[in-house]
Amino acid sequence: MEENLKQKLLNRAATSEQEKEDESSLWKRVWKESKVMWIVAAPAIFTRFSSFGLNVISQAFVGHIGPRELAAFALVFTVLIRFANGILLGMASALSTLCGQAFGAKEYSMMGVYLQRSWIVLSLTALVLVPVFIFTSPILILLGQDENIAHVAGIISLWAIPVMFSFIFSFTTQMFLQSQSKNVIIAFLAAFAIAIHVFLSWLLTMNLKLGITGAMISTILAYWIPNVGQIIFVTCGWCSDTWKGFSFLAFKDLWPVVKMSLSAGAMLCLELWYNTILVLLTGNMENAEVQIDALSICINVNGWEMMISLGFMAAVSVRVANELGKGSSKAAIFSIVVTVLTSFAIGLILFIIFLLLREKIAYVFTTSEEVAIAVGDLSPLLAFSLLLNSVQPVLSGVAIGAGWQSTVAYVNIGCYYIIGVPVGILLGHVFHLQVKGVWIGMLFGTLIQTIVLIILTYRTNWDEQVMIARIRINRWSKAEPDHETIRSDN
Repeated sequence: MEENLKQKLLNRAATSEQEKEDESSLWKRVWKESKVMWIVAAPAIFTRFSSFGLNVISQAFVGHIGPRELAAFALVFTVLIRFANGILLGMASALSTLCGQAFGAKEYSMMGVYLQRSWIVLSLTALVLVPVFIFTSPILILLGQDENIAHVAGIISLWAIPVMFSFIFSFTTQMFLQSQSKNVIIAFLAAFAIAIHVFLSWLLTMNLKLGITGAMISTILAYWIPNVGQIIFVTCGWCSDTWKGFSFLAFKDLWPVVKMSLSAGAMLCLELWYNTILVLLTGNMENAEVQIDALSICINVNGWEMMISLGFMAAVSVRVANELGKGSSKAAIFSIVVTVLTSFAIGLILFIIFLLLREKIAYVFTTSEEVAIAVGDLSPLLAFSLLLNSVQPVLSGVAIGAGWQSTVAYVNIGCYYIIGVPVGILLGHVFHLQVKGVWIGMLFGTLIQTIVLIILTYRTNWDEQVMIARIRINRWSKAEPDHETIRSDN
């Protein structure tokens, strides 16, 4: 009996030691994964904050030129540039799938070819979008906009064409570098661009009084300076394993890249345009001016928080793609869990803060008590938006890493436009809940989409995803690029 008791105590002690070791091992894995994740996420968040800030700075200086110019600038950058941004960013996200999986599989030589293919596809897309920028004035007049504002917007839209083309190199080189966790240079260049933009905006707009011309020259340079730095970094030796020079292979097998890019573009565009519909649905409601002012403040706060979520989206897409490329399904799953929980924790903190602040938020943006009361009324919806936004974009990043863009595009159509928008219209207009009803409907669509993506991620056979990644890599790297490469130093 004494021997049995000793044996039980020894077994219990061994079990306790094993549990402590497993717990210690889990925390070590979480810490290790968090470090790898933040290497991508932190610079990505900073870069997105910087890009978001460029338009804010431009708008602030344009506002000193005149109210007509400010209205025209806001129209061009919130409608046209956002439209082009959504399409090109979405299409560029296909590169994140390809480069991330190739880097994980150590197929480094094909990554430069993927980058060049993406440049070709996005350049052709941008050329298709150019007529919209050229004919902005007649299009706006046809849509019922004020002729004076439409005329100024037409001038600004011509200046905005180089901004649109800057997205081609900005998005693609960022995803190329992020796939290799070499994105500190991106954050450094973004900070440099902001500093230059503030100085040039002051010099050209306020000092030399060049008006819209000065403001747009500064804006164009602010978007292109980081691109030049990133292209130099990629092509001049700092990415020697993944960039082997310009290659004729970039013009081969373009159709699979086009299909994946179109699917990715549809996926992200459907998400980015969703909030724009919220504003449009509010325009013809009672007391529309106050409602739109309050809503714009909430959407502005939501937009800043979205930059954090997009940083985590970039991080999880890279981590999932890398691990699938390596053939490690368990590591991919673990990365998803760590990134989603980290982003959700930040979202939960922001949810509590904005739920408590209520109308106090508004006084940062306005002195109107009426608008502040309206913001306070909307703040619970803003808080829930921040919470949902901490999870939903991260799950979209999982889709990008795994290459599910076409599947998620269909999910977005169903959840956003078949469920969310009709419910919003019903609550806002039929049940007279006004902007709150519209927003509740939109949130309901986002909630359904988030639940669907969670189920999709949970039920996925990740071992099968490893095989799909391997097939994709083998199919697109079957030709040896070194035989058909034009060395970049020639």
